[in-house]
Amino acid sequence: MSQLIADTSALVSLGIVADENPDPLSICLAQYEVVVPAAVIEELQEIASYDDAHGRGATVVLDRTDMLETQSVDLDAEFPLDDGENAAVTLANELNATLFLCDEFNQLGLIHASLADTRLVTTPTLLSVLVRSEQLPASDAQQLLDGISDARSWDANSYVQRARSLLEGS
Repeated sequence: MSQLIADTSALVSLGIVADENPDPLSICLAQYEVVVPAAVIEELQEIASYDDAHGRGATVVLDRTDMLETQSVDLDAEFPLDDGENAAVTLANELNATLFLCDEFNQLGLIHASLADTRLVTTPTLLSVLVRSEQLPASDAQQLLDGISDARSWDANSYVQRARSLLEGS
């Protein structure tokens, strides 16, 4: 089973639509060994305190922490992003993980450059991967992406638009 390190942002994205059928969070947890740093769990707990789609998404993920492997890591004091990204990038590099799942679209270049041998994927890309691996029908992935995009205000995001075009071609 491939190892996937997940950041808070992507887990919240998957949690937002976890009540849909099919549930992309459950598919991800079944397909990958999902490992998160303790800092991500702390961020999820903070986000879960909000009464909005993000808070509900974080709560869904926290309800499934028994399916996540949590590890502590030492933070890189020089890393210019928040503790969750810092810890997740550090963990991905320490474990030489296959995938790093992150939706921090404004910082993807920095995150990509900080990863040693781990492939960076966003939630829209992960949905496309699940379609290509026949874990998810393209029409369902499009519907899930629309739900996430609405909740996360991603309508103008070029990564999301590219994923939509790939899913439409599937």
